[in-house]
Amino acid sequence: MTPTIIKGNFHSDSRGILFYNNEFDTTSIKKIYLLENRDTNLIRAWQGHKIEQRWFSVIKGTFKIRLIFIDNWEQPLHNLNKIEFVLLSDKLDVLHVPAGYVSSIQAIEKNSKLLVMADYSFGEINDEYRFVDDYFD
Repeated sequence: MTPTIIKGNFHSDSRGILFYNNEFDTTSIKKIYLLENRDTNLIRAWQGHKIEQRWFSVIKGTFKIRLIFIDNWEQPLHNLNKIEFVLLSDKLDVLHVPAGYVSSIQAIEKNSKLLVMADYSFGEINDEYRFVDDYFD
Protein backbone atom coordinates (compact mmCIF):
# COMPACT_ATOMS: atom_id res chain seq x y z
CA MET A 1 0.00 0.00 0.00
CA THR A 2 1.21 3.49 -0.75
CA PRO A 3 0.57 6.72 1.17
CA THR A 4 -2.37 8.73 -0.13
CA ILE A 5 -3.99 12.09 0.44
CA ILE A 6 -7.64 11.94 1.43
CA LYS A 7 -8.92 15.26 0.12
CA GLY A 8 -10.81 17.62 2.36
CA ASN A 9 -12.50 20.86 1.46
CA PHE A 10 -14.21 23.91 2.90
CA HIS A 11 -17.35 25.95 2.54
CA SER A 12 -17.37 29.67 3.15
CA ASP A 13 -20.36 31.94 3.66
CA SER A 14 -21.34 35.00 5.69
CA ARG A 15 -21.10 33.01 8.94
CA GLY A 16 -17.48 31.92 8.40
CA ILE A 17 -15.70 28.82 7.11
CA LEU A 18 -16.57 25.15 7.55
CA PHE A 19 -13.71 22.71 6.92
CA TYR A 20 -14.70 19.11 6.19
CA ASN A 21 -13.46 15.75 4.94
CA ASN A 22 -16.35 13.47 4.05
CA GLU A 23 -14.08 10.79 2.53
CA PHE A 24 -12.02 10.12 5.69
CA ASP A 25 -13.20 6.96 7.50
CA THR A 26 -12.22 7.22 11.18
CA THR A 27 -13.42 3.79 12.33
CA SER A 28 -9.83 2.48 12.73
CA ILE A 29 -8.61 5.39 14.86
CA LYS A 30 -7.70 4.50 18.47
CA LYS A 31 -5.23 7.26 19.38
CA ILE A 32 -4.86 10.95 18.49
CA TYR A 33 -2.37 13.60 19.49
CA LEU A 34 -1.20 17.03 18.33
CA LEU A 35 2.38 17.95 17.34
CA GLU A 36 3.80 21.45 17.43
CA ASN A 37 7.53 21.65 16.69
CA ARG A 38 9.45 24.20 18.75
CA ASP A 39 10.67 25.90 15.54
CA THR A 40 10.87 25.41 11.78
CA ASN A 41 14.47 24.12 11.91
CA LEU A 42 13.48 21.04 13.95
CA ILE A 43 12.94 17.88 11.91
CA ARG A 44 11.44 14.84 13.64
CA ALA A 45 13.24 12.12 11.67
CA TRP A 46 13.21 9.07 11.16
CA GLN A 47 10.63 7.11 13.13
CA GLY A 48 7.88 4.79 12.08
CA HIS A 49 5.95 1.59 12.42
CA LYS A 50 6.06 -1.87 10.93
CA ILE A 51 2.43 -2.67 11.95
CA GLU A 52 0.71 0.58 12.92
CA GLN A 53 -0.69 2.97 10.33
CA ARG A 54 -1.00 6.72 10.77
CA TRP A 55 -3.05 9.62 9.48
CA PHE A 56 -1.80 13.23 9.50
CA SER A 57 -3.82 16.42 9.13
CA VAL A 58 -2.55 19.98 9.53
CA ILE A 59 -4.73 22.01 11.88
CA LYS A 60 -2.69 25.21 11.59
CA GLY A 61 0.09 26.26 9.21
CA THR A 62 2.11 23.98 6.94
CA PHE A 63 4.12 20.78 7.39
CA LYS A 64 6.50 18.87 5.14
CA ILE A 65 6.31 15.11 5.69
CA ARG A 66 8.81 12.79 4.04
CA LEU A 67 8.18 9.04 4.05
CA ILE A 68 10.32 5.99 3.37
CA PHE A 69 9.06 2.44 2.97
CA ILE A 70 11.42 0.23 4.96
CA ASP A 71 12.92 -2.78 3.20
CA ASN A 72 14.47 -4.40 6.32
CA TRP A 73 13.55 -3.21 9.81
CA GLU A 74 16.75 -4.53 11.41
CA GLN A 75 19.14 -2.89 8.93
CA PRO A 76 17.47 -0.90 6.14
CA LEU A 77 19.39 0.34 3.14
CA HIS A 78 20.60 3.95 3.50
CA ASN A 79 19.47 5.06 0.04
CA LEU A 80 15.78 4.11 0.06
CA ASN A 81 13.35 6.27 -1.97
CA LYS A 82 11.69 9.16 -0.19
CA ILE A 83 8.16 10.38 -0.88
CA GLU A 84 7.44 13.99 0.09
CA PHE A 85 4.13 15.64 0.96
CA VAL A 86 3.43 19.24 1.89
CA LEU A 87 0.23 19.57 3.90
CA LEU A 88 -1.54 22.88 4.46
CA SER A 89 -4.28 23.87 6.86
CA ASP A 90 -6.35 25.51 4.10
CA LYS A 91 -8.42 22.32 3.69
CA LEU A 92 -8.91 19.35 5.92
CA ASP A 93 -6.72 17.02 3.83
CA VAL A 94 -5.57 13.84 5.57
CA LEU A 95 -2.38 11.98 4.67
CA HIS A 96 -2.80 8.23 5.19
CA VAL A 97 0.49 6.43 5.91
CA PRO A 98 0.11 2.64 5.80
CA ALA A 99 2.15 0.34 8.00
CA GLY A 100 5.77 -0.13 6.97
CA TYR A 101 6.93 3.50 6.70
CA VAL A 102 9.16 5.84 8.68
CA SER A 103 8.53 9.57 8.61
CA SER A 104 10.36 12.87 8.80
CA ILE A 105 8.17 15.75 9.96
CA GLN A 106 9.04 19.44 9.70
CA ALA A 107 6.89 22.51 10.33
CA ILE A 108 7.29 24.99 7.48
CA GLU A 109 5.54 27.85 9.28
CA LYS A 110 6.09 28.86 12.90
CA ASN A 111 3.35 27.66 15.33
CA SER A 112 2.06 25.04 12.89
CA LYS A 113 0.03 22.21 14.44
CA LEU A 114 -0.22 18.64 13.12
CA LEU A 115 -2.96 16.24 14.18
CA VAL A 116 -1.67 12.64 14.27
CA MET A 117 -4.01 9.65 14.42
CA ALA A 118 -3.13 5.95 14.76
CA ASP A 119 -4.91 2.60 14.67
CA TYR A 120 -3.37 1.25 17.92
CA SER A 121 -3.71 2.61 21.44
CA PHE A 122 -0.68 3.66 23.45
CA GLY A 123 1.07 0.55 24.78
CA GLU A 124 -1.13 -1.86 22.82
CA ILE A 125 1.78 -3.09 20.68
CA ASN A 126 5.56 -2.66 20.67
CA ASP A 127 6.01 -1.23 17.17
CA GLU A 128 8.12 1.93 17.30
CA TYR A 129 11.29 2.11 15.22
CA ARG A 130 13.73 5.03 15.24
CA PHE A 131 16.75 5.74 13.09
CA VAL A 132 19.26 8.57 13.53
CA ASP A 133 18.39 11.77 11.68
CA ASP A 134 20.99 11.34 8.93
CA TYR A 135 20.56 7.57 8.41
CA PHE A 136 18.76 7.92 5.06
CA ASP A 137 20.55 11.07 3.81
